[in-house]
Amino acid sequence: MTHSSANPVAIQQPLGLGDVRLYIATSAMVLGNLVLPYAVHRIPDGGRIFLPIFFFTLIAGWRFGMMAGLLTGLLSPLANHALTGMPPAPALQSIMVQSALLGALASVASARSRKLSLPILALVVLLHQALILLPQLLRAGLQPTLASLELRVPGVLLQILGGFALLWFMGRHLPPSKSPIP
Repeated sequence: MTHSSANPVAIQQPLGLGDVRLYIATSAMVLGNLVLPYAVHRIPDGGRIFLPIFFFTLIAGWRFGMMAGLLTGLLSPLANHALTGMPPAPALQSIMVQSALLGALASVASARSRKLSLPILALVVLLHQALILLPQLLRAGLQPTLASLELRVPGVLLQILGGFALLWFMGRHLPPSKSPIP
């Protein structure tokens, strides 16, 4: 077996609702989505610039599958709101839907690609941004939407490059699941 075929990141390890590892992985990802936004919100407009609430949702969906991506996407904004008041109540539902969408997109892309791929991960993040900015484009027009996208560039890069680096690290240093993938 070659080193590349032994790469545990190459195959998504989806976790089902009956698997305790789903709840452990989701808890770890939600915790990451608590700590990163807390740190980033110390910077003025840090949340809007770095999009920290989405980072570990991307990781959860890519590495652990649809259930982990959706649970992390839904629970992270709720936990953040309960503990810090962020996102604010009027934006909470929208952020939950956006976050769950990213978890789902990452899961589908990972399952189809069957390997860690920077271009595919980038495509997931860019598609997610396009989908969540589409209502603004339709409501406010091109200029405000481009301004929002420009503000988000550091967060998009964090998700793509930081997400790729963390997924690569996890694949190299965390053991794959012992049970076969359903």
